[in-house]
Amino acid sequence: MKKTLFMLAVATVATVAMAQPPMGAGRPAGMGRMGAPEQIDVKFNDYVAAPAGFDQERGSIDKGSYQVVEYYSTTTDTTRKATVYFPPKYNKNKKYPVFYLLHGIGGDHMEWRQGVPNIIMDNLIADKKAVPMIIVMPNGRAQKDDRPIGNVYAGSAAFANFEKDLLIDLIPFIQKTYNVYTDKAHRAIAGLSMGGGQSLNFGLGHLDMFAYVGGFSSAPNTKQPEELIPNIENTKKENKLLWMVCGSRDNLMYNSSRLKAFCDKNGVPCTLIQYPEGEHNFVVWKYGLYNFAQLIFK
Repeated sequence: MKKTLFMLAVATVATVAMAQPPMGAGRPAGMGRMGAPEQIDVKFNDYVAAPAGFDQERGSIDKGSYQVVEYYSTTTDTTRKATVYFPPKYNKNKKYPVFYLLHGIGGDHMEWRQGVPNIIMDNLIADKKAVPMIIVMPNGRAQKDDRPIGNVYAGSAAFANFEKDLLIDLIPFIQKTYNVYTDKAHRAIAGLSMGGGQSLNFGLGHLDMFAYVGGFSSAPNTKQPEELIPNIENTKKENKLLWMVCGSRDNLMYNSSRLKAFCDKNGVPCTLIQYPEGEHNFVVWKYGLYNFAQLIFK
């Protein structure tokens, strides 16, 4: 844990391009793209464009819903919030898989709404391209005052601390409150920027908890590949999906490409898509959600 916190602190000082704060909240222009991306020799997977209208609301299909829920966190000794997406025709008597979707360093449990996950999922489910699932969008800043205010880069330790909140507090709350599967085969985690790094760290670090792991434009809080995958054969056996995307113009590509290169070298199944002319924004992250959601729980 000390090493993780140290890495986070160094990354915070070294770059201001780690994640994107909520739009309309003073996000600096060009955030996430300072200079040319550092290059690693890596073989990207094929990019296939999402169909037109994948993120546009349709009037003729069933709609899912959002609910903001509160849970007590023993990690922070506070009541914390999460946004939960329920699929169309949600039935409390039916079991559902759960997908934990994490935000960036400048966001909170509401940030992903900019990426219209409800619309993307409603469309995918209507087209039978994704299975009905519950999506939990928590606040990944585990500290007493978890609001994204002031210098959001100063609270990087709280993002590492969220690992405890997620495993000890949030997941048990979701399992107690809703009729969901509790095995790892029905649990996925992915996120954008800082949340992408968290997802790779927590998902690959707890292969007994998550079968599907994704990172969208993952930030410098992402651990080194050798730390993420210390046991190559066990990762091959336990992980069902390791999927990443990053924009070709995003200088954070390095964090994803080094993991992809490590996986390719060691025969670990891994996908990394380079979004053409993509930057550090919801254009790339919506594409990530659209694709990742189709691959999980199948």
